[in-house]
Amino acid sequence: MALLHVDFFSDVLGMSVNMDVILPQKTNGQIGMEGIAADGKYKTMYLLHGMSDDQTIWQRRTSIERYVSKLGIAVVMPTTHLAFYTDTCYGMRYWTFISEELPRICREFFPNMSDKAEDTLAAGLSMGGYGAWKLGLGASETFGAAASLSGALDIVQDYIRNSEENQNKNPLFRGIFGTEEDLKGSDNDILALAEKLASRKKELPRLYAWCGTEDFLYEGNLKAWDHVKKLGYDLTCCETAGDHQWKYWDEKIQDVLRWWLGTDMDLQ
Repeated sequence: MALLHVDFFSDVLGMSVNMDVILPQKTNGQIGMEGIAADGKYKTMYLLHGMSDDQTIWQRRTSIERYVSKLGIAVVMPTTHLAFYTDTCYGMRYWTFISEELPRICREFFPNMSDKAEDTLAAGLSMGGYGAWKLGLGASETFGAAASLSGALDIVQDYIRNSEENQNKNPLFRGIFGTEEDLKGSDNDILALAEKLASRKKELPRLYAWCGTEDFLYEGNLKAWDHVKKLGYDLTCCETAGDHQWKYWDEKIQDVLRWWLGTDMDLQ
């Protein structure tokens, strides 16, 4: 595999930003790891971080490079700061950046990345799980599948809880989403976004979700899973014991890869 640390300028955000990119490489002499490069264009996973993290976190907390080494896929890990993958009320267009500008730039920088929706997955944890489903539901022409691990999928309820329990976060959420009334029913509301896409009678993205039963986001996940099932989405969801920790996401991202690619390969 090749690991690239990319600093580039975003016209949408009006500033320099960062992404780390894993590209497949066929190798014969690496000790302890086999490298495979698929023929043709690469399938690509956009792997999103949570609230406290940045573009480096999946490499620091998991063995993602090793997991994808035998799969011949590319992985894009962008930084998106504390913006919830949203065109924020305070004026920063992170949704436009992540859903439109970033895929275009990646395909310009790395022409071997496929531009087909069926070859493009959005995945992430916590805030990134919200962002991943939002990409699948709000930019399905680009992202044909989306996977959430411990995602903030019922964002309206999460907004209410954070406003009630943590006054320090209230200005942050208001700056991103506006008021609760602004958020509910908007394209930033995952439940409403799922309804909007389903009503258009277009091809729906494949969805995956996992959440631990002791996670503070568990009840919101159950609500979101039930909602998209009733709307007719192809959802694979699972729950196990666990809370909001990397030891679970390290394991479950391997399940996400197997689900997306339709393989039972051992990725260890």
